[in-house]
Amino acid sequence: MLQKMAKVLLVGSGLTGSATAALLRQKLPENTSISVWDKARGAGGRMSTSRCPNDSSITVDLGAQYITLTQEYKAKRKSLYDELQTQGILAPLTGQIEGPNSFDQPGAEHFVTPKGSSSLVKFFLQKANASMKNECLVTEVSFSDGGQVSVTTREDLTESFDVVVITMPVPQILQLRGSIHDCINSNSSVKKNLQNVSYSSRYALGLFFPPQTNLKYPWSAKYISDNPCVRYIALDQVKRGTADPNQGQSLAVHTNVPFGLAHLEEDVNSVKDELLANVRKVLPDLPEPMFVKPQKWRYSQVHKAYEGRPGCVTLSTNPLVIVAGDGFSGSTFDGCLDSAETVVKIIQENLHTSTSSGL
Repeated sequence: MLQKMAKVLLVGSGLTGSATAALLRQKLPENTSISVWDKARGAGGRMSTSRCPNDSSITVDLGAQYITLTQEYKAKRKSLYDELQTQGILAPLTGQIEGPNSFDQPGAEHFVTPKGSSSLVKFFLQKANASMKNECLVTEVSFSDGGQVSVTTREDLTESFDVVVITMPVPQILQLRGSIHDCINSNSSVKKNLQNVSYSSRYALGLFFPPQTNLKYPWSAKYISDNPCVRYIALDQVKRGTADPNQGQSLAVHTNVPFGLAHLEEDVNSVKDELLANVRKVLPDLPEPMFVKPQKWRYSQVHKAYEGRPGCVTLSTNPLVIVAGDGFSGSTFDGCLDSAETVVKIIQENLHTSTSSGL
């Protein structure tokens, strides 16, 4: 059983990790120690916002593009969406979206992040008041009955915790060394369900343009179905509702999944020219960008989630080791919040405190 002063580690600072940290700070005793470790240089995971090296005021979202609130979640999450809009983190999407897509469900509302998608993660991390460590790739997780959880990184940092929540993509969880590997192998049902989780893969491209560049298109985002490579293009500042002719602009490009899978093992820079050539086929009058940033998303979106979409799975109760993230719920904003809420409920139950859901 957990002590009143618990030392908690969240592995991964994407949406699930950051939202879980915020909820834990809200629900657990004030003196709970909350740490967040992430392998990247900055927080966000697939909610990352990239800056142009030539002009840091120009940014582009290369991961999540907008948030869709479906009818299913409108009542449950109204207060959170209202708060995020009041804080300027979310705003209704007003630009035109062209082309066939699967997001226009009856009653759905779309929101953008005016300050970039990473601002959403930063909002939760600020609420969490957590100890954040970047460039911290976890490689080993070990624990024994009744003890603490020892977590080791590629950089040979080792620290022990009472609770560890791992929000890495499921294939990366399966690659972890230590007793977590034996724990998964000893439960054939859990192992099978973890192995069955699959993701789509794709490349993204950020194109940065200087002020006064003429990017006059009738849409803010466009889905493309007749190109062998390009699936989606967004005028990022127009989409966010922050376009200003006196400031630079950016274009976000996503490939389709077949292209991503076919080139998955190639170096990201070797694919860049082919991506640009296909972008110009779609937009033949596109001006020359001043900088181009390619991005590979090996785990772009969950294709098949853990059976039953439980939100998370508890691998050990004493000490408490939980695996969570969109692999256990689905690759949507609300899916990640579902996962976070399930994690917090389990931790609260182990602390013998009252449970409640919702941020």
